Amino acid sequence: MGETRARGRGGRRRGLGGVTATAALLVAAVGVLAGAVAVAGDDGTGGSRSGTGAVEGSRSGPEPPGPASSARPSPGRPGAGGADRLFRYEGAQAVAWVRAHGDDPRQPLIASRIAARPTAVWFTDPRPWAISARVRAVTSRAGDRVPVLVAYAIPNRDCGGPSRGGAPHLAAYGQWIKRFAAGLGSREVVVILEPDAVALADCLSPGERSRRFAALARAGRVLKRANPAARVYHDGGHSGWHRAERQAAALRRAGAASPAASDGVFTNVSNFHRTATEAAYARRVLAALGGPRGLGAVIDTSRNGNGAPADGQWCDPAGRSVGRPPTLRTGAARIDAYLWVKLPGESDGCRGRPGTFSPAYAYDLARG
Repeated sequence: MGETRARGRGGRRRGLGGVTATAALLVAAVGVLAGAVAVAGDDGTGGSRSGTGAVEGSRSGPEPPGPASSARPSPGRPGAGGADRLFRYEGAQAVAWVRAHGDDPRQPLIASRIAARPTAVWFTDPRPWAISARVRAVTSRAGDRVPVLVAYAIPNRDCGGPSRGGAPHLAAYGQWIKRFAAGLGSREVVVILEPDAVALADCLSPGERSRRFAALARAGRVLKRANPAARVYHDGGHSGWHRAERQAAALRRAGAASPAASDGVFTNVSNFHRTATEAAYARRVLAALGGPRGLGAVIDTSRNGNGAPADGQWCDPAGRSVGRPPTLRTGAARIDAYLWVKLPGESDGCRGRPGTFSPAYAYDLARG
């Protein structure tokens, strides 16, 4: 997306795919490896890093088929918990690669430090006919664990950039969201609502922006009505993009300050900014946003272990690392969760088509 992407998104790409940009869990055999190698946090936590149906343009790999084929706990919310409560999706590309390449010398590290981690599941196919079944296939399989779902079908998605696409118009998007919501079930679930839809809205005319923001506010209400246990987060961009006050003003128009449509904001999706920087930025956004004190933020830590590249490169930049492991228990004020929204190893579009899994890239991120 040209200048805006380089300046604002600096690595924002989510690593899409049909369940675009999100990732994966491991099968039982690989899951045994999950604790074998600690994942280093971007602030030096977590141990050493030195151990050895998608829509075209989508960020993260094939969308989950239908059935046939961590947030800060708040008073009254069911159970606290960390990564052990997050759902790991076994249909992710990283998991498939690990299963198929047991003889690859890179496999153990990718398995333990990427594929074993719970990640988000992206839904990018804008056709409404199958979306309920696809969402339900994930939420029903999750059981008592908490799935993280990314709704990514807004019209004029990515402003014509590498992840272009989305529903043909806002009326069709409204139907898509209703059917997405119908698959949420009644248990706890986290919904990441339309990455970039607010922060990247400057590509639209003022009228188009207003209509988009109104559609996002409606979408939040639809999701919350369908499943009151759902936690819905709106696009906060990231700390290297818009000023917190400007982002908050746009978010307010998109319904993010209303408890009927929102539980807060998400930041750093597919980007690389350090967790402490993002947490401070998210709190500034929340303060400027207003709304109830219960609104919080989630931060994508999937690739921010080494921070953002100094040159602002956003497309599969070298020298990056996986960040803090996903958890619903952060211990940080107003930060509900650290999540892996972007799937590490899924390309931004430079090491492969957007959303395709690159074992070489995954291995680089796992090594840090």
